[in-house]
Amino acid sequence: MTVAKVDDNLLCDEAVRDPHAYFGRLRDEAVVQWNDRHRSWVVTGYADVVEGLRGNKLTAERIAPFAESILRSSDPAGPPSALAVLADWLVFKDPPDHTRLRKLVARAFTPGSVRVRGTEIQRTIDGLLDDLADREEADLIEHFAYPLPAIVIAGMLGAPAEDRGLFKHWSDLITSLVFGAYDRDDRHARAASGMAELCDYLLALIDRFSREPADNLISVLLQSEDDDALSREELVATCTLLLFGGHETTTNLIANGTRALLQFPDQLSALRSDPQLMPTAVEEILRFDGPARATVRLVREDHELGGQLLQAGQRVFLVNLAANRDPTAFPEPDRLDIRRNPNLHLGFGFGIHYCLGAPLARIEAQLALTSLIGRFPALAPAGDEPLQWHPTMLSRGLVKLPVRLR
Repeated sequence: MTVAKVDDNLLCDEAVRDPHAYFGRLRDEAVVQWNDRHRSWVVTGYADVVEGLRGNKLTAERIAPFAESILRSSDPAGPPSALAVLADWLVFKDPPDHTRLRKLVARAFTPGSVRVRGTEIQRTIDGLLDDLADREEADLIEHFAYPLPAIVIAGMLGAPAEDRGLFKHWSDLITSLVFGAYDRDDRHARAASGMAELCDYLLALIDRFSREPADNLISVLLQSEDDDALSREELVATCTLLLFGGHETTTNLIANGTRALLQFPDQLSALRSDPQLMPTAVEEILRFDGPARATVRLVREDHELGGQLLQAGQRVFLVNLAANRDPTAFPEPDRLDIRRNPNLHLGFGFGIHYCLGAPLARIEAQLALTSLIGRFPALAPAGDEPLQWHPTMLSRGLVKLPVRLR
């Protein structure tokens, strides 16, 4: 069994601040290795991460054992209700349950259904940027990267835009449970409280749109298909997933993308000169520093991966971020290249669990970044303080992104 020689804390300062360097050194040691501190396998090679995501020897159904481990911990107050909801998230399901749920939910996220919302999304972007027009500096996350996807997903679900502050509050609480944050001892109880409040809010919306259908995702999800429909529990769980995933990761995609472009002014200049490059630029941002840090799986059956024997029941971290910088898969992986082609990144995952909201995230990021760099030609980093990143195991997101606008 290959054991890591670098700092075994996957959330040490370097791993949070510069995970590309940290996981790159792990990858150089061995693409698959055991981490005794976290009692998990860490997979950092591109081919091995793809194999783990594509095959059926790992399982996404990790909520039940996670709940058992929490119930044995010193903070048992929160798990049952919160984890019961998470257990119905399709991202934590294997076939056939995953296949059925994904088929029902996918109706709301086809590329065509997302494209028709482009005008509405652009209107929201323009309004947010109008609010920044007279400012010299701003925190781009607080004033742009967070509110944009929050307003969009709230509107798509039929919730009023003014409730986006509630969504942020609930999302911040749930993050500790979903993405593996370890900065608060009471994180499980807080997550349970946030999930309960969110579910009550969504139940009220569902009841409303079951009586009065409207042009929104909940009304679409309430419809049956081939005599099959989401149960009320599945519908609530799906809406919590859409609210959480629909803005948390897109916020980080927009913010990380802005930071990456500011790091490579030649690429920013090329993008300003030719906005038609934006679609490939967003794909490159997803590869270079996307919002997905890692994906968690459990070993379903004993098998070999990367020359190591993985045993049933063990946990596996498939590090998307490291795979996306693997030099065997991407030439000059540490360089942002907005013209990179091909670009088979893992920013949205791979296989049957490929991100269902990818079309929406793409169009939001493309429109947001095009408008942002077009509106503020002098856009630049602001402040001398080092940027702070959220200390979570599975996501890559900034706390703040101070920028100079003029």
